[in-house]
Amino acid sequence: MRAIDYHGAGMVQGSRGVARQKSRGEAVDPQARKVEILNSAARCFMEKGYHATSIDDVARALGCTKGFIYHYYASKTDLFFDVHREGMDRLFAAVMPATQAVGGPLAVLIAMLTAHARAMMDHHAFETVVAQGVQIHRFGATTPDQRRTLDELIASRDRFEDLFKDQAHAARAVGQIVADDISIAVKMMLGALQWSIFWYRPEADDGPDARDRLAARMVTTIIDGVRARN
Repeated sequence: MRAIDYHGAGMVQGSRGVARQKSRGEAVDPQARKVEILNSAARCFMEKGYHATSIDDVARALGCTKGFIYHYYASKTDLFFDVHREGMDRLFAAVMPATQAVGGPLAVLIAMLTAHARAMMDHHAFETVVAQGVQIHRFGATTPDQRRTLDELIASRDRFEDLFKDQAHAARAVGQIVADDISIAVKMMLGALQWSIFWYRPEADDGPDARDRLAARMVTTIIDGVRARN
């Protein structure tokens, strides 16, 4: 396997089978390169965890030099934060359209939870990193600058959770769900979906239809616990 140097030229073949040709004079798309790095880093962080993963691991997974990654990221922590940020962006992108679903408050809440469940499966590696970020925020030793960045990422998670709290409040207001404490109820709902990072195996499913069915079963189980009985 020949490793890529961002100053040079040649064929790159990553350990995941990703190949590309870069000839002299060819324009380099920095955003495309960052996407490649983020995808490889997400897999490495998912498989080994933040502390056990090194820049060397990410470089080997991508089939590039360590210097290539340092050209885009100053440190492993910066790279981890960007993977975390991308994971949150993908969750928002999945759930926001569901907030406009047709039906009453409960139907919209179900659509949002289903979109969230599906995103956890579709972006399994990235969402695993998001969960790791919470643990680092609670227990990890970080510099003041890193703490500020991590606080911003956690604030993004809080905004995401608020989407579900607002919808759950609306469903309770019209008698569609019963919950004494909406905040706890929503944390339990989202926590149940996020736990899928530990038991869901992307390689074992049968494609999009199977993920749709699994997401629906997960959400039905959750909603049955709070659905109002007339």
